[in-house]
Parts: sequence; C-alpha cells; structure tokens
Amino acid sequence: MDAETNALQDAIRNLHGCDSTWVESVPVRETFKGRVVWEGAVEVIDLHGHDSATRCYAWLHPVGDSGRRKLYAVLHVPPVDSPIKAVRASIVRDFKKANPN
Repeated sequence: MDAETNALQDAIRNLHGCDSTWVESVPVRETFKGRVVWEGAVEVIDLHGHDSATRCYAWLHPVGDSGRRKLYAVLHVPPVDSPIKAVRASIVRDFKKANPN
C-alpha cells in the first residue's frame, strides 16, 4: 500500500469515523460525447463500522494547475454500486454545485 492510499484511508476515517481496508485499484475512463471527461484510478475500500455503507470509492483529483488535489470519497449506496458510478455521481455533483440554477 502506498502513501496516497494511506492518505485516503486517513481522510475516510476523518470523514466517516470508521476504519477501512484497501481492496483494489480500478482504472476508470469516463467519456461524454466522445471526449474523455475523467480518467484515473479509483481505490475500492471496505469500511468497518459505518452506519450505512460497507464500501467506499476514493480518489484524489488535481484542482486546475494549483498543485492541490481534491479528495473524493463516495459511499457504496444505491445508485452507486461501482467505481464508474462513483465517478459519474461525483461529476454530476460537481456540475450541479458549479451551476446551481
């Protein structure tokens, strides 16, 4: 397990108040109208003691050219049941946040 995965698990512990176990890294490529809108690895992480989920999908994504990265930690709750659906849900959420009307 690498430092990034450890950082994700620490963030999950802080966000969701539970311990976790890394399961696997899944490559995801999401396209829209023939263009790649997101590409990267999503970490599949089992949660221990969470109230509503037993799994979480997590990744870090660059924020522009700032050198910073944003943490995504999407719980495995319907309709999210896979890494690709977690990425799709985060894209929709970010879009709605940026375009509230």
